[in-house]
Formats: sequence, structure tokens, C-alpha cells
Amino acid sequence: MTARKAKTPKAGSEAAARSGVVLLSGGNPQIAKADGDAPVQAYIAAMPGWKSDLGRRLDAVIVRTVPDVRKAVRWNSPFYGVEGHGWFLSFHVLTKYVKVTFFDGLSLRPIPPGGTEKSGQSRWIDIYEDDGLDEDRMAAWVKQAAALPGWVP
Repeated sequence: MTARKAKTPKAGSEAAARSGVVLLSGGNPQIAKADGDAPVQAYIAAMPGWKSDLGRRLDAVIVRTVPDVRKAVRWNSPFYGVEGHGWFLSFHVLTKYVKVTFFDGLSLRPIPPGGTEKSGQSRWIDIYEDDGLDEDRMAAWVKQAAALPGWVP
């Protein structure tokens, strides 16, 4: 019988543990459904490792581009929208990347690369650790997406 090596906590998971946030499959923070900046910031702070910095940068690009943005956490993901127009963007932590979804992504130019025929209007971009964040491209997509009618659940 071989001895099992104890798993070393991943960077960022310590922050989640200190805050009492549970990391779900793939490291996605479990944050209760709530409106406002505070739950979104709690989600971002609990994102493991490099993903937390990416979350802060995404949030900053969105706020800079849409100063009156509405924020909330739904289904363990931050959502961004315009009051009275619905949600235009969400992001979600997966094991090796962060998925940024535009709910009317087919209307954006250029169209974000992720999606299939079954995706409806939604399109996304998967951002891996070594990809970096093209803030100019992201800001252009955010500006376009915020001007469109958003998704209303």
C-alpha cells in the first residue's frame, strides 16, 4: 500500500477558507445569491490563485466602461447589467480558466470565440493563466454588450 501525499492547498484557496467561502468544483467560489458590489467582491476575493487577480481586472474594466453598472451574484457567478435592461455579462471559475460570457455575444463585433449552434445568442471567451487579459478588447465588448437589451431570467 502506498502512502498518500497530503494535498497542498492551492494559492487563493487559503483566502477562501479564511473568509468561510467554500470552493466548488473547479475552484468556483460558492457565494449566496445577492445584489450589489459586496457579494461580487467576496466572490472575486475567494477566486483561487491567479484567477482572483483576473477577476479584479475584469471587474475594473467593466466598472470603468459602464460606470453605472449593476452587480449581483447569481448561480455562484458575478453578473453585470444595466438597471431596467437586464444582465449583459457574467463570469465563472473553472479548473484551468475563467469563462466570461456575454449573453448577447452574437451581436458583438468581433464575436467572442466561444460558442456553438446550441449556445443561442450567448458567446464567451475562456481566459487561461498564460493568456493575459486584452483590456482594450474586453472594454470594447463590454461597451457594446451594455448598450444591448440584456438577459432577464
